Amino acid sequence: MLKVENLHAYYHGNEALKGVSLEVSPGEIIALIGANGAGKTTLLNCISGLHTDMVGRISFRGVDISKAPAHKLVKQGLVQCPENRQLFGPMTVEENLEMGAYLWSAKIGSVDFNKRIEDVFQRFPVLKSRRKQSAGTLSGGEQQMVAIARGLMSDPKLLMLDEPSLGLAPIIAEEVFRIIKEMRSEGRTILLVEQNAIAALALSDRAYLLETGRLTFSGPSNEFMKDARVRRAYLGNDLEVKNS
Repeated sequence: MLKVENLHAYYHGNEALKGVSLEVSPGEIIALIGANGAGKTTLLNCISGLHTDMVGRISFRGVDISKAPAHKLVKQGLVQCPENRQLFGPMTVEENLEMGAYLWSAKIGSVDFNKRIEDVFQRFPVLKSRRKQSAGTLSGGEQQMVAIARGLMSDPKLLMLDEPSLGLAPIIAEEVFRIIKEMRSEGRTILLVEQNAIAALALSDRAYLLETGRLTFSGPSNEFMKDARVRRAYLGNDLEVKNS
């Protein structure tokens, strides 16, 4: 579904990504882990058309999207839920969700549009009771739910989640991970950047390790759990490894 080939990205002449290549197949959850500053968000922004100072090839569903603008990628089914949510704070929850379907609103009738919102509320019941509340007044966990729900409003073929548990209390983060696991059971394709490497690997099928702009390790997520170097640097030496 998604293929990134030899991608180099730059900020003010400094190389942030150094020949990154990865693939995401339909129905997979792929975890991208690494330290802060490794280039994870830059990679997502390149894929979604938000960062354009780059060379290399990115293809989505067999089409070269390397130079495609972000709004056209959303129309093609490629959606990113950004780090720190990036909601429209003064707007209500419902208005934020409507923005998620903005590019589709002219193509779907009011009945289908309302059904899409109700489907989202069924997945996130707490948001239904907050539908007329300003998004900026919600708790951090509720805001993250709005961000994911807004992404789902466009019915994406590939959903990219950038640090969905960032800044959340552990019990709220667990709820976010439960939602991601539920989406996985429905066959959604997800590229997940997540600071909690253990949770990301538990949720994902395969994973990539990004270090200072280079991919240094990749494979099935359970292999990451067993690799001594990855465990030492990102998971903790005392992690109990269970046979899958």
